Amino acid sequence: MPSAREPEQIYRETRQEGQRRLRRPAVELAATALVGGFDVAFGVAAYALAVRTIDGSARHLVGAVAFGIGFVFIVVGRSELFTENFLIPVAGLDRDRLGSWLKLGELWAVALVLNILGGVLVAVILTSHGVLPDGSGEPLVTLAEHIAGYSTLTSFLSALVAGALMTLMTWFVEGAADSLGVRIVMAWITGALILLGTFNHAIVSTLELVFGMRYGADVDLSQLLANLGLAVAGNLAGGLLFVTFVRSVQAAESSGT
Repeated sequence: MPSAREPEQIYRETRQEGQRRLRRPAVELAATALVGGFDVAFGVAAYALAVRTIDGSARHLVGAVAFGIGFVFIVVGRSELFTENFLIPVAGLDRDRLGSWLKLGELWAVALVLNILGGVLVAVILTSHGVLPDGSGEPLVTLAEHIAGYSTLTSFLSALVAGALMTLMTWFVEGAADSLGVRIVMAWITGALILLGTFNHAIVSTLELVFGMRYGADVDLSQLLANLGLAVAGNLAGGLLFVTFVRSVQAAESSGT
């Protein structure tokens, strides 16, 4: 049985992958981000389809497990979420070159916008003309109204957790680069946990709100945009401070540098 890789080895390979991501042409970045939005939207649909078949207190748990499929699609299909880019490209930064920082800003901006656009496109299709079966709307309305009901502080703190979880998933996925099975399990667990806790993830929560609004949830566009702003800020803080910084220090200490 192969032993776990050392932190400095994971970080070194993460840095190489980060440098590759920062060198990508805009078309490749746009395509992977758009498909990442598709994957999350299918995960939200899987949640609704699972919940509608279950009665009782286990509904949300079953739905969360079903939602994890969307994150598996992302990892296996090599698509990309905005929140996956708080570790890998940051590790790949050339901190002495302005162009490297500008590429990171471009990566974050394009991934965020196209994740949302791709997810909204799929959400609109799935919620039109009975594409999703009867009963699918009720759990999505409940989910959207729950998220919209967060206070400002709750929304931000929940986003901190979601950002940390996503970046931690990225670390584990990179650490298991040679094991597709481990990558799938880590992606599934992370997706399920984010949905189970209804943690405020910039892409997941925005699409949950869109699905709910399409089915008549008492949520308006201003609430969606306000939550998105808090989610982005919290996700960045959680991912960068709680995982990227700590894992970078761990790798440096492990290598003795």
